Amino acid sequence: MLSLKTGFAVPSPSTVGCSNGRPRVAAAPSYFRENLRKRFRARKSSSLLVSRAAESSTTQTSAPNDKAVVPDEEFSLAKVSFGVIGMGGGLSLLSYGFGAYFNILPGSEWSAIMLTYGFPLAVIGMALKYAELKPVPCLTYADAQRLRETCATPILKQVRSDVTRYRYGDEQHLDEALKRIFQMACGIPRRSAPVLQMVREEVSEDGKYCLVLIFEAKALQLSDFEQRQAKFTSFFGPGITAEIVKGEKDLYEVKLISNTTSAQS
Repeated sequence: MLSLKTGFAVPSPSTVGCSNGRPRVAAAPSYFRENLRKRFRARKSSSLLVSRAAESSTTQTSAPNDKAVVPDEEFSLAKVSFGVIGMGGGLSLLSYGFGAYFNILPGSEWSAIMLTYGFPLAVIGMALKYAELKPVPCLTYADAQRLRETCATPILKQVRSDVTRYRYGDEQHLDEALKRIFQMACGIPRRSAPVLQMVREEVSEDGKYCLVLIFEAKALQLSDFEQRQAKFTSFFGPGITAEIVKGEKDLYEVKLISNTTSAQS
């Protein structure tokens, strides 16, 4: 048989030879067989890697993630700014009352009442907004959330509740505690007092509930906190142990570890 491109004769299977009446095909070259083996091995190894990755991902998904951060979705009126509500309601009543008084908006017969109540409500809202202390962020891990109800002491629960809600009239969170622990009158000056930045709920290495108070103190050293470690324990006690840890830059962590375990509860 002739090749169309080269014009040379290409042997057909029948010309190569016959065995038992069937055409015998010439064996493939050795490099071709080696290439097939390499491709087969590559496909086999890739499929094995895929199956192992699927098994590992399944195992990781099924394992409990105790260090997952739990979002704070609990609704409470203490987490609502009454200053914003008072200002919003008072200014809305004043705006509509003036519009109705000048016949720009309907309801002129109610304009006097809206102006009468709108003005003091707006003033009260402004005063609350000026005196409000915003809540600090709270980082809660899943394992710590499960231990909170059974292992956290009533004082630790109260501290967490107080610092994560709006307060009015206080200069900062835990103001009374810092005055007693750091002795603002005869100890460190008021301007050098640590400021609470956030709180964190976690589980200690020995499986106990821990509430971490993270303070920023630019004028203090680690030794200033360590000297008052016993005071932290006595003030936030009983039933807790205080530990001091140096954080990043000017941050200091006061770990309030509950001595109550889940087995005891």
